[in-house]
Amino acid sequence: MASIRLGVGSRINHPEFGDGVVINYTGDTYKVSFLSQGVKEVAREFSGISIIEALDPDEDAVSLEDVEKIMVRILRKWSDTTELVPLGQRWTGGKMILQPGDRTMASKEVPIETFFHKIVMVRDRLRTMEQRVNASQLSDEEKINIQQYITRIYGSLTTFNVLFRFQEDHFVGEKS
Repeated sequence: MASIRLGVGSRINHPEFGDGVVINYTGDTYKVSFLSQGVKEVAREFSGISIIEALDPDEDAVSLEDVEKIMVRILRKWSDTTELVPLGQRWTGGKMILQPGDRTMASKEVPIETFFHKIVMVRDRLRTMEQRVNASQLSDEEKINIQQYITRIYGSLTTFNVLFRFQEDHFVGEKS
C-alpha cells in the first residue's frame, strides 16, 4: 500500500471498519467514510487495506485543513490581535505559588490563567516584532541579526510550553 496513492473517491476495504470511500487525504493519512463506522482516518502506510477501486489523486487538490493553516498564517502575519490559545486542561483552575527564600516574607499566589495570558501576550508581541522587522527597511544582515535574537528569546520561553494545550502553540527556539 505504501507505493500506491489513492485519490478522493477511491474505494477500499479495511479489516476492522469494512468498505469505505476515500473522502480526503493529507501527507500521512486518508480520511475514509466507512459504510458502517462513519468517517475515520487511516494511515497511508497501513498494510491491511485492500483496494477495491483506485482513483488517481488530484495533484492540485488542497484540503480544507491546508486552507485553514494558510489562513491562520496570513491572519497572524497581518493582524495585531491576540490569538485565543487554550491552556492545558490539567492547569485550569490552578494557581502558581511564589515562595520567597526568606521565610519571614509572605508567599504570592497567582492564578495560572493570569500568568498564562501574560505568556501568550509576550509570544504575540514577539511575533508582531518579527513581522515588523521583516517588513522594515533594515539591511538583510540587520534583519538576520535581530531575527536570531528573537529566536533565542523564543528558546528561553520554551520552559512555558508545558502550559499550552496544543503543541502547535509552543515556543520554538533554535534547532540544532
